[in-house]
Amino acid sequence: MHPHVAEPSIVTLTAISTAAREHRAYAAELADLQPGSPISRDLALRLIHSSDDDLPALLAAARAARESFKPGVITYSRKVFLPLTNLCRDYCGYCTFRRDPGDPGAHTMTPEEVLTVARAGEKLGCTEALFSLGDKPELLFPEMRDILHHLGYKSTLHYLEAMCELVLRETSLLPHPNPGLLSTEWIARLSAVSPSMGLMLETTNRALLAPGAAHDNAPDKVPAKRLRTIEEAGRQQVPFTTGLLIGIGETPEDRVDTLLAIRELHERYGHIQEVIVQNFRAKPTIPMAHMPEPSQGEMLRTVAVTRLLMPNANIQAPPNLNAPYYEELLDAGINDWGGVSPLTPDYINPEKPWPHLEQLRLRTESKGFELRQRLPVYPEFLSKLVARPGLLSERLQASRDGEGLAKQEQGTAA
Repeated sequence: MHPHVAEPSIVTLTAISTAAREHRAYAAELADLQPGSPISRDLALRLIHSSDDDLPALLAAARAARESFKPGVITYSRKVFLPLTNLCRDYCGYCTFRRDPGDPGAHTMTPEEVLTVARAGEKLGCTEALFSLGDKPELLFPEMRDILHHLGYKSTLHYLEAMCELVLRETSLLPHPNPGLLSTEWIARLSAVSPSMGLMLETTNRALLAPGAAHDNAPDKVPAKRLRTIEEAGRQQVPFTTGLLIGIGETPEDRVDTLLAIRELHERYGHIQEVIVQNFRAKPTIPMAHMPEPSQGEMLRTVAVTRLLMPNANIQAPPNLNAPYYEELLDAGINDWGGVSPLTPDYINPEKPWPHLEQLRLRTESKGFELRQRLPVYPEFLSKLVARPGLLSERLQASRDGEGLAKQEQGTAA
């Protein structure tokens, strides 16, 4: 036998032996975790880089953490999606929602349109009115200033505030706005007409602001600015939804650091009601059309690491962006499906329809869980909100059941 023939075999055996030792080490380390105790950054970095062979042990640890937190129940919010305006001054490389004035599909909803959709959702048992909109489009577009002037408002945020109040006053739905960056004043104003609000942190990697990157020409996606909004919501004790977007050019290390930034704010203020792990999906009309999507393994690893970094947080992943792998996401440690609408499409990802609620229920029950409808604000955050006098408190008390979930589940048809 020639000497050079044996060398690859030795290398292969050494690699296999090393991998086996690492696999045993991962399994032992994960088995020793105490459910409810957050893991360190060092372990999170190793786990997010773990191999597919190590994935079963990682998922088992995430499941144990989830069951220690909220056993046996997976929640969702039945909502209507209200795209108040799709005009936006940010040009993100992955977005199909935003429009410039004059673009096909550019639209700002009228109060009548808002109320029509909200009332239709009310009849279908919805409890959440999710307001999505571009970030301060009037700062870039005089056309938006004209629209606001015609409607009788100074800014997009003034209009949003009025529409939240309209929905709160005229229907049983509870507003949940996602308006982008907010000042101290605007967090206070919007929290008077909505029980919760949200802003995706997406990433802490400033490199994505560079020319040609995902957040090039997106002034509102500076991580420090988004962290400032999330922190100010914490100071005001506003129940807040945030999360990360994976597959937009960040590294696995970036994902861990983004989660740690969220965890640090929650440890300080206790206001992060939900952490979303959202996966980038390529679309033919976006600048990032040819960017590879995160693999299923990447998604599952990120969800599981999120659960282990924040074992006592509500964690969700959008089911419509991960169909048909619902069971796998449950295995990775989520305890919530997020908002699902029986009426309106996902205007951010219109090519990905919501799952039929009966299908979601059956798939959830097949894994041994009960599917329960929640309000846009999670039960553990309700007591402070209902203690404040006013219309918002009255609506919350009328909507919640004894466990703080949605009082009446109106069938399952979507």
